[in-house]
Amino acid sequence: MTAGPRVVVHPGKQALADAAAARFVTALVDAQTRNPEAQVALTGGSMGSAIIASVLATPGRTAVDWSRVRVWWGDERYLPAGDPDRNDTQNDAAGLSDLGLDPAKVHRVAGPDTSDSAEASAEAYARTIREHGQKAWDVVLFGVGPDGHVASLFPHHPAQRLTDAIAVAVHDSPKPPPDRVSLTFECFERSHEVWFLVSGADKAEAVAAALHPDTDRWDVPAAGPRGGDATLWLVDADAASNVG
Repeated sequence: MTAGPRVVVHPGKQALADAAAARFVTALVDAQTRNPEAQVALTGGSMGSAIIASVLATPGRTAVDWSRVRVWWGDERYLPAGDPDRNDTQNDAAGLSDLGLDPAKVHRVAGPDTSDSAEASAEAYARTIREHGQKAWDVVLFGVGPDGHVASLFPHHPAQRLTDAIAVAVHDSPKPPPDRVSLTFECFERSHEVWFLVSGADKAEAVAAALHPDTDRWDVPAAGPRGGDATLWLVDADAASNVG
């Protein structure tokens, strides 16, 4: 059983980031009452970094035992560690490294500086998830591209079709860089809560398409992921402008 999508509209990007950060802190506190650790999958892009910056500025963040939060990423660009285009580098710059996380519980996708290929990185990431993951993610965060992609699962890209796998190497990405590692739809199905964080008028068409009940994820990947307990579209007014 998965939860149908619920849309929450905020007046602008900063209001969206601040409200999502407060919601995120509450979700982590709740998760830590259920399990020894809260496990989350983060996202890149401007909203992925904006929510981290807002969490850092949220007074209530002290209610979270950050040493009991295990962090993953839904996807990563296959670039060397520290590259400014990597999701984890951008999240670190936004303040992730200042939250008090245990570095051993921040799981980064290997890049070409430490891995022979994107396939090897995907396999290693999947092994780590099997070793340290729970039965379900507590919160998975997604950004959404103007084309409707989530993580590195793009419209009409064969990486969407992979089954019986946790992570997949993505080549010939329509958005640079061409080589990436992404978690799969099958992996994302193991989520208590799935949140889409979307800002900007350039995303309005993708948001409306993903929320339409007849949309196929092959055409609009954001139509696919659903949380078992909640599926939230946390959007600003511009991104929601085409939603009926």
